[in-house]
Amino acid sequence: MVDSFGTDRMRAAVLTAWTASPARFREDANAEEDFALGGYRDRLIVELAQNAADAALRAGVPGVLRLSLDGDVLTAANTGAPLDATGVEGLSTLRVSGKRDEAGAAGRFGVGFAAVVSVTDEPSIGSRESGAVRWSRAETTALVAGVPVLAGELSGRSGHVPLLRLPFAADPLTVPGGFDSLVRLPLRDKTATEAVRRMLAETSPALLLGLPALEAIEIELDGALRRVDADGWHLVADSGEFTAEQVAELFADRPTEERARPYWSVRWAVPVDGVVTEGAAREPRPLPAGVPAVVHAPTPSDEALDLPALLIASFPMATDRRHVAKGPLTDFLIDKAAESYLRLLKELPRTPKLLDLVPALMGKGELDARIRRAILRRLPATPLLPALSAPAPAVETASFSEAAVYEPDAQWHVEHPAPDKGPDGWVVAGREAAVVAGASDLLEAVAGFVPGLLPAGWPARHPAMASLGVRRVELADVIDLLSGEGVEGRDPAWWHALYDVLPYDDPESLGALPVPLADGRLVRGPRGTLMLTGASLDLEALGLRIVHPDAAHPLLLRLGAAEATPRTVLEDTLTRTAISESLDSDDPEPIARAVLSLVDAAALAPGEVPWLAELALRGADGERYAAGELLLPGGVLAGLLEEGPLVADELVSAYGSRVLVAAGVLDGFAVVNDADVLLDHDECDHDLDGEEAWLDHVHDLLPDLEVPLVVAEFTAVRDLELVADWPAALPLLTRPPLRGALHPLRIDGVEVPSYTAWWLAGHPVLDGRRPRELRLPGADPLLQGLYTDAPAGLDESALSMLGVRTTLADLLASHGGPEELLDLMADASIVVDRAQLRALWIALAGVEPSRVAPPSRVRAVLDGEIVVAAADDAVVVEAPDLLQLVAARPLVLASYDLAESLSELLDLPLAGELVSGEVTSEGQVRPVPPEVRSLLPTAPETYVEHEKLLVDGVPCAWRYFDGSIHCTGVDGLARGLAWAVGQWSDRLAVAALLRDPAAVPLLLAEADLS
Repeated sequence: MVDSFGTDRMRAAVLTAWTASPARFREDANAEEDFALGGYRDRLIVELAQNAADAALRAGVPGVLRLSLDGDVLTAANTGAPLDATGVEGLSTLRVSGKRDEAGAAGRFGVGFAAVVSVTDEPSIGSRESGAVRWSRAETTALVAGVPVLAGELSGRSGHVPLLRLPFAADPLTVPGGFDSLVRLPLRDKTATEAVRRMLAETSPALLLGLPALEAIEIELDGALRRVDADGWHLVADSGEFTAEQVAELFADRPTEERARPYWSVRWAVPVDGVVTEGAAREPRPLPAGVPAVVHAPTPSDEALDLPALLIASFPMATDRRHVAKGPLTDFLIDKAAESYLRLLKELPRTPKLLDLVPALMGKGELDARIRRAILRRLPATPLLPALSAPAPAVETASFSEAAVYEPDAQWHVEHPAPDKGPDGWVVAGREAAVVAGASDLLEAVAGFVPGLLPAGWPARHPAMASLGVRRVELADVIDLLSGEGVEGRDPAWWHALYDVLPYDDPESLGALPVPLADGRLVRGPRGTLMLTGASLDLEALGLRIVHPDAAHPLLLRLGAAEATPRTVLEDTLTRTAISESLDSDDPEPIARAVLSLVDAAALAPGEVPWLAELALRGADGERYAAGELLLPGGVLAGLLEEGPLVADELVSAYGSRVLVAAGVLDGFAVVNDADVLLDHDECDHDLDGEEAWLDHVHDLLPDLEVPLVVAEFTAVRDLELVADWPAALPLLTRPPLRGALHPLRIDGVEVPSYTAWWLAGHPVLDGRRPRELRLPGADPLLQGLYTDAPAGLDESALSMLGVRTTLADLLASHGGPEELLDLMADASIVVDRAQLRALWIALAGVEPSRVAPPSRVRAVLDGEIVVAAADDAVVVEAPDLLQLVAARPLVLASYDLAESLSELLDLPLAGELVSGEVTSEGQVRPVPPEVRSLLPTAPETYVEHEKLLVDGVPCAWRYFDGSIHCTGVDGLARGLAWAVGQWSDRLAVAALLRDPAAVPLLLAEADLS
């Protein structure tokens, strides 16, 4: 066995040093253990690849590493420079690298090979040309144990020795063909084998990107060969050598070994699509799952870097070899990394995928955040983005403050002119760019109005847009930019083409869209414009905004333009304004011609558009009138109404009676028809007589609602106030089709009178009487005398809709009905009999008091006569034994159980409130005859008999007071007993029984028949 590398000398030197200083032994053992179990514990494959890369770099050959796991032995064969004595010495020392003068070498610290200690106790390495060397934990332990001064140290460390400090000569290793060197690692145990398997499986292209001298890694595992290479990555690299001044400044806090290697390098790598199109770069894609998202320096560190690209840079490492050390050198490399990252972005295709490479502000660690901030500071000013239009030039005005004389015509000076368009279009920086969400044809159409506009496909709301400084221009803002010189003189067909590409689903943003008109004007907003279709009409007098025919487009209709059918033109605001102001116009004839031609073309029905009645037309006398004031010559209504002006004969000849009547000229009764009418004084305005009073009446009938009151279908007969011949008019109004206007409206479940029925009910249209003052012939007899019978010959159901009274219940249920009845009952000229009066009071007792204002006079009974008395004198009697005490007052009499309700309704006192009813005479307690219980089973046992009963000093026949019956005579006793037990209706039978007890069987039989 040939000792090619002088391992005997190396061992002797190390053992001598340990013998001279056992502390040095402990230091070497602790250091190797720290690296093996700490900073390099899972870096075995990385360190083997790093050594292979450095060997290839020294030899100037393509680096290839083959890792083979055969059972429990891992071998690593590599191409490149063979092992030499300097290399063996470097492997057998700590913190001393033999590569310090090699620019581009990955190994820098002289400790990387210590990673093998984590998995093996017998590593060896050899080259085809130079021989082999090995290390052995067992042999090192034996040598140390043979040194007396170290034996104690060995015992104190439980036999643990530094494995790599004592090299041994080895037999040549079998290096596979095509390779130059081999590392052989017999694995310590099953745990070490599993760890190696995991590290082999995790080996990714990222390792090769950090070691450019290494072209491929071949992995033999379980009979399969896997090749790892760096194909499919886009790389950007930058490197340099520090000057002496820079070394002094940037390496002041770094070890001497690092200062001796004054080189720096930065590489960014991003995976790209495998498909390459001619003349185009490949697009970036996300990092593969197996690539660790960390900073590589140049091999993986523990510094997280959550960017979609791989950073390999010569960052200085802390003593744990896992984290980047802080300091001026790191600051320098962060700036270089940011600059290189911008180069990477520039070299990639200018597609929306570029946005995925724009970093967000928050990083996963301090270094990550600092790199991001450095990139983001530079990003907005870097030309990266394609644009359909040139960016806006920055301008500044002349400085008048420094001018000797103020120059009002001073020109603006361009500070930064817009760049020229390149072969691939404009390329702009983020802060010069604008993005609009839209399809490509839309963006191309508006590009001339939006400086630096990005093409279609660039997502406007991507978070990277804000980082780049790109302005997001909303569609509404684009529409606002369509102004000034840029649109002056544009052909209407250009506008039509623009409308073709605008989105239909965002009408709010398009509200101010310019529209060219037929008269040459350009107006903002389609709403209020009209697109003419069909027959050609002369409508110039109406001042309408007609869209130019070459620009007419369905989008304008969606945005509020009206298709100019005759009907829509009539409903246009300008048309309505022209009609409403036509009476005051200097020349209303053109307006009348335009409107009448529209009415004719629209084939309107009479009353369909009620406000047409305001149109100024000439009458037969040559004067000017509103159409609704003119009568059609020979029309039905001309014979019913008061004398009025007739429409001019030439208008009848020119347009015919149908058109004139539809325009509001009166023939028969005109009917107003409307739908979804809001019952509000501002919205419900059909120019009907008393319409506001009808609205107030409807609101009085309805409860307070939180929602607006809406009538789905509104129908009303107009011009009722002009009728002079009601006997002739009423048959027309109460028969179809006009009868439909009388039907009540149902609003939120409540019936209210229609306008027509309400108007007729309140006017003297029936023999000079209001319908509410009449009753149907043969109607409820309780209304007899209170109302006059309506004239015969008219439809009774129609009369009831007009308010003609039918039943007492309907009267009391109607709005104001109870008060109307009380007023009639207080009219002394009306005759009411006693039974009718009692029935009326019983019915009124069921009315809610809040519906009635207390009357000042009431119908009552005084001394057996029916009278009309002042309410202040009247009293409501609630008990029959009190009648004797208030007999001198007008009495309101009904069922005693309704007395309190009537008292509250009429605001009258009860009899019990006016008298105390105290018994003031003395009497004898008597037993109640037992025969009474056959009629009154619950009769009391006794009563008090008075020779002369006095109540409040007034002689009375009976009184039920404090639970006792007081009476004089049989009739008094009978009434007291019936009242006491609640059988008041049996009082006469009880009196008969008391007079003749033998009549009891007959009385009981009669009771059975009742």
